[in-house]
Amino acid sequence: MFSGALIDEAKHVGNLAFRVWEKMQEIVQYTSVILDPNTAHPELILSEDLTSVQRGYGTQYLPNNPERFDQVYCVVGSETFTSGIHSWDIDVTDVPDWEVGVTTGFIPRTGKTDLGSETWSVKASHGEYLARFSTAAAFKLHLKVSLQKIRVQLDFQRGEVEFSDPVTDTPVFSFSHSFTEGVFPFFITPCKLSVLRILPLHIDYILNTEHVRE
Repeated sequence: MFSGALIDEAKHVGNLAFRVWEKMQEIVQYTSVILDPNTAHPELILSEDLTSVQRGYGTQYLPNNPERFDQVYCVVGSETFTSGIHSWDIDVTDVPDWEVGVTTGFIPRTGKTDLGSETWSVKASHGEYLARFSTAAAFKLHLKVSLQKIRVQLDFQRGEVEFSDPVTDTPVFSFSHSFTEGVFPFFITPCKLSVLRILPLHIDYILNTEHVRE
């Protein structure tokens, strides 16, 4: 038989599972936090994959369930975190007014909600940035550049909530608190012309995070 008549079986079959996994990285995305539509204010519109939110131009006819915010344009994540390290990035490009962070289950959903109670967050309002925490105090942040993306990282055991700019890899603000119960992400946006979007994580970042957890 002449050279090349046989199929290079080693090339096509060797490490097949690993090669399939490599290809899947190119088409499959993983988002560490997804939104809970049962908590969204009736004027908020969520994407089909539950990873982005913006305010619409009217009130939707939705169930008036007790979990739903009816005054603040807020939606929370679908999962409560009670342990481990968790991180998620939010695209805030061209979103002039937003607030993101973590909160406990104690905040009321109806009426004039005081999100300064039992929350740890960073808030943006037309070029100004504030860090807010559970005592309802706020610190004005002086950032060198406007945020295009913001990363929230929660270390539950250590009681740390860190905010950073993933574009420039610089810290924004951090909180320390001894959590006695689970917390979940929350997102606020009253903007009608721009979308607040949770970004998918890169597979190498996911693997590194899992390694840290172990």
